[in-house]
Amino acid sequence: MPEQESKGDPAPATEMSEAVSRRAFAARVGLGAVGACYAAAFGYPVYRYLAAPARDAAELAAITEVTIPRENIPPAGSVLMFKFGAKPAMLIHHADGGKVCFSAVCTHLGCTVQYQAAEDHIHCACHGGVYDSRTGKNVSGPPPKPLPRFDVIEETPDGPVVVKRV
Repeated sequence: MPEQESKGDPAPATEMSEAVSRRAFAARVGLGAVGACYAAAFGYPVYRYLAAPARDAAELAAITEVTIPRENIPPAGSVLMFKFGAKPAMLIHHADGGKVCFSAVCTHLGCTVQYQAAEDHIHCACHGGVYDSRTGKNVSGPPPKPLPRFDVIEETPDGPVVVKRV
């Protein structure tokens, strides 16, 4: 009988070491999966942040002009907000008949700006930025630079207006 006990001892030890290694393997796989999830949760926003300028540049390069039908042109002293690619733009029809077009995205933090006809300026309500309505130059407030300007082309008095990237 002592021989049976000696033969029986290695079997339980082998089963126990296999169970421990399986348990350790499962723990490592679980920790690896949790680590991969944390890496993805951190990495994806970083990737989106770094890829955004390249995507924005590609979108901007794809659209070079927008044609606005004559019936959509605003009356003198008002503005037409429209999309130039993926971003908003504004076509200002001044009271004297002149037309100018600017990006409607504030250069401070990217808020959408509005034309205020009574004051004849462009205003950003987010932080109080003010732009000149004829040049797009930043007049007051936190905006660090002027609004990007677009060329306004009227080939015929009753034809469409073409807005082109400068």
